[in-house]
Amino acid sequence: MADAPSKSHGRLAISASIKPRELMDHNPRLKGAWAAKIVTLFPDAFPGTLGLSLTGKALDMGLWALETIDLRPFGEGKHRNVDDNPAGGGAGMVLRADVVAKALDQAALGTPPDRARWPVIYLSPRGKPFDQATARRLSQSDGITLLCGRFEGVDERVLEAYGIEEISLGDFVLTGGEIAAQALIDATVRLIPRVLGNQASTEEESFSDGLLEHPQYTRPTVWEGRAIPEILQSGHHARIADWRRAEAARLTKERRPDLWRAWCAMHSADPDEDREL
Repeated sequence: MADAPSKSHGRLAISASIKPRELMDHNPRLKGAWAAKIVTLFPDAFPGTLGLSLTGKALDMGLWALETIDLRPFGEGKHRNVDDNPAGGGAGMVLRADVVAKALDQAALGTPPDRARWPVIYLSPRGKPFDQATARRLSQSDGITLLCGRFEGVDERVLEAYGIEEISLGDFVLTGGEIAAQALIDATVRLIPRVLGNQASTEEESFSDGLLEHPQYTRPTVWEGRAIPEILQSGHHARIADWRRAEAARLTKERRPDLWRAWCAMHSADPDEDREL
């Protein structure tokens, strides 16, 4: 992706009000702040957990913005129908292409057409698995639009016509995309500068270097007969760093052999060889 222009965090952004719904209209939004737009049948599900802890504080500060687009008002007929029977028969219902398209057009207002700068994502079990690298990529964009599916899914034609990227949180099925959307946004927002307040914490955690995170300890020094490893109390920072790298490698090899093989391939190492790392 081409280098994005530097973002200013010194001024509030001024924009026309957006309908049908803008969730965080009571919060300031700093100019150039990352934003998430969510097309959903359940706008009341947001911000949910995103309004808590550090992500919620960052939202209040305007470091990122959240907006929901209620799918229902774009429905057809007296009852605002958003779905219909699947073509070819079968169980369940499918979200209509024409209805979803209207909501996506609404969400696109004020956003760049370049998908690298503003990805449009459908949360789907058949999508590419979500990982830390994807979260980092999304955090470096201007913002994202998320389409939360329901029922049996979304008409394929609208996914093709709008160049929508499909992302999956794992090999399981949820009743809708709202929970997955919150997880994706949380993983992404925490990588935005100033959200966590300590950038080093995002660099040392699981998956940042392709390995699981090393074990963590804190007071009391001894708890129920279990002591903090002596090396962590030694004050020798180089030895502590070596211990943490070795523990991260050990845990990854034991618990996630797939990640371990990928890490070894990147570092030209033998995944079956025990070695100092």
